[in-house]
Amino acid sequence: MATQADITAMRRAIALAARGLGSTSPNPVVGCVITDASGHQVGEGWHQRAGGPHAEIHALRAAGVLARGGTAYVTLEPCNHTGRTGPCAQALVEAGVARVVYAVGDPNPQATGGAATLRAAGVDVEEGLLTDEAEAGNLAWLTSVRTGRPFVRWKYAATLDGRVAAADGTSRWISSAESRADVHRLRAEADAVLVGGGTLRTDDPHLAVRGIEGATQPLRIALDTYAGLLPTARILDDAAPTLLVVAEDADTRHLPGVDLLRLPLHDGRIGVHELLTQLYARGIRSVLLEGGPTLAGAFLTAGAVDQVVGYLAPVLLGAGPNALADAGITTLTQALRLDITETTPIGPDLRITATPKGA
Repeated sequence: MATQADITAMRRAIALAARGLGSTSPNPVVGCVITDASGHQVGEGWHQRAGGPHAEIHALRAAGVLARGGTAYVTLEPCNHTGRTGPCAQALVEAGVARVVYAVGDPNPQATGGAATLRAAGVDVEEGLLTDEAEAGNLAWLTSVRTGRPFVRWKYAATLDGRVAAADGTSRWISSAESRADVHRLRAEADAVLVGGGTLRTDDPHLAVRGIEGATQPLRIALDTYAGLLPTARILDDAAPTLLVVAEDADTRHLPGVDLLRLPLHDGRIGVHELLTQLYARGIRSVLLEGGPTLAGAFLTAGAVDQVVGYLAPVLLGAGPNALADAGITTLTQALRLDITETTPIGPDLRITATPKGA
């Protein structure tokens, strides 16, 4: 039975893990807190960057000899393999930790087994403390490992009547400055930001992160089937890396030096799952979908949206494009039902976060 001290320590570990969002991919975010034999916190750490020391190692270094006989609280099962770093399970054993409490089992078959290693060494191991909270904090990585494709978060900003632009096409700005700043946080947490050709031509988006010190710039991905992108497009500057996804036979001679991903067309379109498979192979574990209604509809039709983040502004337009175009839904019984996981005021707007029911 978990004590209040256990819960407090694990909540701290979950908060620490969040500091790694956007900088650890393709690895998970992980937090660790270590208490000594009498229950006092003596070390903490988080996984700060891919290839760097894991959370447990940072916490053990901080704790030093005080870790012996103590407890380690970890948001994810300590790893059991040697990659760019050594196995954390063995490091905990060598430090003399007597008890390990972790929130979520590691679904990665290459890294799982840490709990068994710890138990075999005589360490008391407990699993499942604050699992839901820890899963929510590591949602992108866990989803990508379990599905074999990047986690996809669809973000949009709309009026209360669901319009993303006015009848004349103007859309800047529907949402507030506060909401737009919050979107940069979402970009900073993602491995990649994806838009389609319509958004490229209409908005000439930049897609890089601004206003967040130390942020790792995501890969900017433009899905532009026939390479209509102009060489002067803002997405082609050097503020962040860019990948242009085009059809196999697209003429890209006007875009020398641009990183290209050529994919076959199916009924005139690039396949959503084929694209995600290629991105996963490139180490992309999370995608922020910032495209327009058509691209969002294609991803929803493919069942490839894991989370929806909508910024609703206290504005009415009455006409203009909706946030979502055709998603293959023709009757109410086919409607994609969502579970709202969070509602947060952002300036004058309301941010609603939701996931497909049963996800």
